[in-house]
Amino acid sequence: MQGSYLEYALDYIECHLAEAPTIEEVAQATGVTVEQLRAAFLLIAGMTPSRYIRERRLSAAASDLMAGGSVTEVAFRYGYDSVEGFSRAFRSWCGTLPSDVARLGSHMRSPLHIAVDVKGGHLMEYRIVEKGEFRLAGVAARVPMQFEGENPAIAELARSITEAQRAEMHRLMDTEPCRVVNASWNSDTNFQEEAGELTHLIGVPTTARTAGENLELVDVPALTWAVFPNDGPHPETMQQTTARIYAEWLAEVPYELDGFRMLSFSDVRDDGTAYSEIWVPVRRKA
Repeated sequence: MQGSYLEYALDYIECHLAEAPTIEEVAQATGVTVEQLRAAFLLIAGMTPSRYIRERRLSAAASDLMAGGSVTEVAFRYGYDSVEGFSRAFRSWCGTLPSDVARLGSHMRSPLHIAVDVKGGHLMEYRIVEKGEFRLAGVAARVPMQFEGENPAIAELARSITEAQRAEMHRLMDTEPCRVVNASWNSDTNFQEEAGELTHLIGVPTTARTAGENLELVDVPALTWAVFPNDGPHPETMQQTTARIYAEWLAEVPYELDGFRMLSFSDVRDDGTAYSEIWVPVRRKA
């Protein structure tokens, strides 16, 4: 499960703190993809690998300052180009100047301790669906990447759908999953960072070749889909399941992503819970 390779990633970061390793370097050393590593950190540590590396280096710098190191020595030890740049980053991180930590030394409590508790994962329920080509009919827009909470741009896109468009979607819907779905693809960052934009569509799967009411039609080729059901508080459960797909499932199965198109739907109940499914296109590893 994710525990083994995340533990290895943490060990690698510890051994290369002074070199400020990149996400790509850590992923390569760990033997997983950048997407899997990033999702594992978000799921287990609650932060991106970049943020963990940055804060862990500053935490180590604080320990060195408390042990008697000078601000100049510590700044250059951890790869900062100048004392001023190091001081700005350090104060932004913990609200204290590194010179104050150096002056107070061991009499000062460490500004922040960075730790990650790596726990074993659990088996994920999924099914494999072979599906022929179809189309998505709906409304689409470029929206900012966001991994937690409601995305305001997607909420605005949903509010823009007219009653006539809803009726046309209902008329066109004729293939699985027979639901109004959210589809995401064409990310600026290939889902590696919570930055940039992606194309998001709210619509329905259809075999129709034309659509009215100014709905977009997007071709989806014949693909193999891994389908992940989940049930619980919405949208937290679905977001956690998405993270686990990248962090755990892809590391353990003989499949890899086949592009970045992802479909999902949620049947939300009055109590704020929902039954959801996440459809991810995959192919068998060579």
